[in-house]
Amino acid sequence: MDKYISTVIIDDNEMTRELLRTALRNDGYQVLGEATDGVSGLEMILRAKPDVVFLDVLMPGASGLEILQQVRKALPRCAVLMVTGSSDRETVQTALARGAHGFILKPFNTATVLKTTEAALNRARGL
Repeated sequence: MDKYISTVIIDDNEMTRELLRTALRNDGYQVLGEATDGVSGLEMILRAKPDVVFLDVLMPGASGLEILQQVRKALPRCAVLMVTGSSDRETVQTALARGAHGFILKPFNTATVLKTTEAALNRARGL
């Protein structure tokens, strides 16, 4: 897979952002930016137009599920991965119905992040 893949991380937890950023950069992905809430995150996503978005489900301002719909409309080829500590059925079904390409469950490890990211990119690209 080509590694000039751009990402944006939207999560209100500093540790989660740091772990994602480190895992992605160590594997050659570009991290274009990070945000701690849904509203500024959406602005960043629309401005940066990344290949992949890591989107926390629960955040101040606007939830990841709300932002997800707007990202999918504006950037249909962008892979969106929901980052969450909760895998409850309703959240998963709502996210999938709104166009999420996958989930990263907290706590996560680097291998899981990279494998899930590659699978999401393939789905977004129709591979």
